[in-house]
Amino acid sequence: MVKPKVAMILAAGRGERMRPLTDHTPKPLLKVADKPLIVWHIQRLKAAGFKKLVVNHAHLGEQIEQALGDGSQYGVSIYYSAEGQGKALETGGGIFKALAYFDDAPFLVVNGDVWCDFDFSGLGLSKDNLAELVLVDNPVHNPDGDFALSESGQLSQHGESKLTFSGVGVYSPELFSTSVAGAFPLAPLLREAMDAGQVSGLHHKGEWIDVGTPQRLHDLDQKVRKKEDSLSCAL
Repeated sequence: MVKPKVAMILAAGRGERMRPLTDHTPKPLLKVADKPLIVWHIQRLKAAGFKKLVVNHAHLGEQIEQALGDGSQYGVSIYYSAEGQGKALETGGGIFKALAYFDDAPFLVVNGDVWCDFDFSGLGLSKDNLAELVLVDNPVHNPDGDFALSESGQLSQHGESKLTFSGVGVYSPELFSTSVAGAFPLAPLLREAMDAGQVSGLHHKGEWIDVGTPQRLHDLDQKVRKKEDSLSCAL
């Protein structure tokens, strides 16, 4: 199994469902317990051994660069893949634009608008796979799930018991071998690779939230604050 050494945080989305919060603040900088969503990821990636991070951005991207800088304040090196205000390239196109940062080796990608307690150090690619995805139990807003996980650990589009893609995955640059520059989604590439038996998966049973609405952000903030208060009292 090849372990990724570089991680990418997807931070280019407009955050339409988060409006009006995202009218003046990019979604990855919205805070949970006084800490921006993207910083939670950075700190967990650092703890998992990642020293080089790539962040793509479009909507209000200059604010992200100003907030995070070169990453030295977090003990990592951050590189930026700027797509331009109003020019987000979607997930597939955004990753494709940043491929040069990954040195032709497998790399980890995490959506900037999810919050989870997943241990990123557990991911890697076997020689026969082009991707490995982290799946979670189906949330209320996605009751039918996305992909089916077999007992052997491979993913398929079809199955009786589907789980939800968490937005965390490891990819081989080869997954994008037929892609061209521009905006395009990631899902069709994953489905094609699944049909060829080249996508593995694992089921994360810990905490995970798609922070897609102001209400979910508020609920997560309260939950994390309560947990941190409990830990402080225990100490």
